[in-house]
Amino acid sequence: MRETTESAPRANAIRIETVPNDRPWRWLEHGWRDLMATPHIGFFYGGAVVAAGWALVLLLFVLDAAWAVLPAVAGFFLVAPVIAAGLYETSRRRETAEAVSLPLAFAAFRRNAPQLALMGAVLVIINLFWVRMAGLLFAVFFGLGFSPSIEQLPAALMRSDQLLPFLIVGTGIGFVLATIAFAVSAVSIPMLVDRDISAIEAIVISIRATFENWRAMAFWAGLIVVFTAMALVPFFLGLALVLPLIGHATWHAYRDMVR
Repeated sequence: MRETTESAPRANAIRIETVPNDRPWRWLEHGWRDLMATPHIGFFYGGAVVAAGWALVLLLFVLDAAWAVLPAVAGFFLVAPVIAAGLYETSRRRETAEAVSLPLAFAAFRRNAPQLALMGAVLVIINLFWVRMAGLLFAVFFGLGFSPSIEQLPAALMRSDQLLPFLIVGTGIGFVLATIAFAVSAVSIPMLVDRDISAIEAIVISIRATFENWRAMAFWAGLIVVFTAMALVPFFLGLALVLPLIGHATWHAYRDMVR
């Protein structure tokens, strides 16, 4: 069993381990074990995210901003790694044979709280930039006067010659922002839960780990996208399972790559 580092490590003193390209399957295996061992914690988090997704979509419909549903949902998942801090704490406690409970999971937000808050602020800024960019692109491609009702919106979009260019440009920008957010948060937030380290150092280490294991991390990012997309189909219900599974697996990705 690996021990948690007691002293604050420096970014250039951390050793990044190289992992096999298919290692994400092992992370998912260990994440599943953690979820099955503590289902009350995992499904609480998953259920809370499902409820938040419903509330977000309802709010956007009330504000007559249905166009923003997809960008807002995508942006929500940019900040999800911070929300999952309690899942990382649960996996950490299981690894060190400590007591595990829902209140103890929430204790993760009190440990290294200022740095976790700073990390959350970074992801929120990326999220807000993405939502603003999506609104700007929508206005550029469809014009400010394009405002069909929600019932007519899908048909109006399909008839527009601007739909394909909008999707190509929007997907490209979204991919770049998602890559930045993934590299920044891949292991940084589990590290902030586990160690006394600054957010800047954690971000540097996370970027190093991502690019030094870019094949495995690209595969991991792809799995996250596929699982999340499948979870969204039944009106977010699948997130009740997928979010805690990925959260626990992320802890094991961190422990596998960062020494």
